[in-house]
Amino acid sequence: MKIHEFQGKEILREYGVSVPDGRVAHTPDEAEKIAEELGGGVVVKAQIHAGGRGKGGGVKVASNVAEARQAAEAIIGMQLVTHQTGPEGQKVKQVLVEKASDIDREYYLGITLDRAQSKLVVMASREGGVEIEEVAATHPEKILRETVDPSVGLRPFQATRLAFGLGFEGAQVRAASGLILKLYNAFVGADCSIAEINPLVTTKDGQVLALDAKINFDDNALFRHKEFEEMRDLDEEDDLEVEASKYDLNYIKLDGNIGCMVNGAGLAMGTMDIIKLAGGEPANFLDVGGGASAQTVENGFKILLSDPNVKAILINIFGGIVRCDRVAEGVIQARKNIDVNVPIIVRLAGTNADVAAQMLEESDMDFAVGNGLKDAAEKAVAAIQ
Repeated sequence: MKIHEFQGKEILREYGVSVPDGRVAHTPDEAEKIAEELGGGVVVKAQIHAGGRGKGGGVKVASNVAEARQAAEAIIGMQLVTHQTGPEGQKVKQVLVEKASDIDREYYLGITLDRAQSKLVVMASREGGVEIEEVAATHPEKILRETVDPSVGLRPFQATRLAFGLGFEGAQVRAASGLILKLYNAFVGADCSIAEINPLVTTKDGQVLALDAKINFDDNALFRHKEFEEMRDLDEEDDLEVEASKYDLNYIKLDGNIGCMVNGAGLAMGTMDIIKLAGGEPANFLDVGGGASAQTVENGFKILLSDPNVKAILINIFGGIVRCDRVAEGVIQARKNIDVNVPIIVRLAGTNADVAAQMLEESDMDFAVGNGLKDAAEKAVAAIQ
């Protein structure tokens, strides 16, 4: 689950991380009032779930209240296009008005999970203010890393080592290492999947501040944090993905035209790969889960058919936990209840696959049955062509 920068900074404040004073505004009037309260010199920042806002015109520096209002008028309501929004962009509905900082140097600091080690890793770099992926690609030696032992957590000596590695000196070493430890505490305490400060800055008067904040929560841990539910901004999410979440379906919209309904994330990834190999383009990732019922399958159909780009549907189910006949029942039920006007290709394997095949055959409905995944993918591509 993604949240906005201003919400991320609220989380960081709770854990003692130093961030600039600021508040969110939904209108130019509100922005003007906040700027006046902060002394006039502010930064007005668009609040959308995407990076690269500054390059797209979504971040403006104002030296006085009048300029702050003008900046808010320019940003609020704009369709902000960045490298992460895609060409369609994202409409800005709110801005963060924040006291301007007299920046001396910029750094990068982030924490995420290293899946290869099954451990958290703290990453830091002197190359702040730019995309960390760009730094990793061009100058990987400039990224410092500290792997966290989950049995003891991030140790003070590791945070100090990172601070020295970033070039901090004197009293700033203690301030920087303390901030790193606090960011780690926020990551663990809020069950994050990523916590990123880019840039982390030092100011001319010696402060160490988190000038930006990107916080994503681990969806699997949200049951422990009911207070985070109100932070979810549905306007920033794809409509079909929001609808799928109501049915506990794992759905991600893609740009292709072959709708995929699969049980299991790994099988779903493999299905999309084989569609590509067959010359097609998957329209989505849809994992109906290991315990899919007939109702789950029907809801999955509704989501797939809501995408106008879908010209064929490939159902690929391996009957392990879920029985194939139960999936076949859902497919037949969906065809009866929903106006399905695209070809459907079904590949079922595993528990009760023979029973499921007989059910589909006796249903007198127009299903194409794939003899293996490769054959099913080729038939889906051929159906569109």
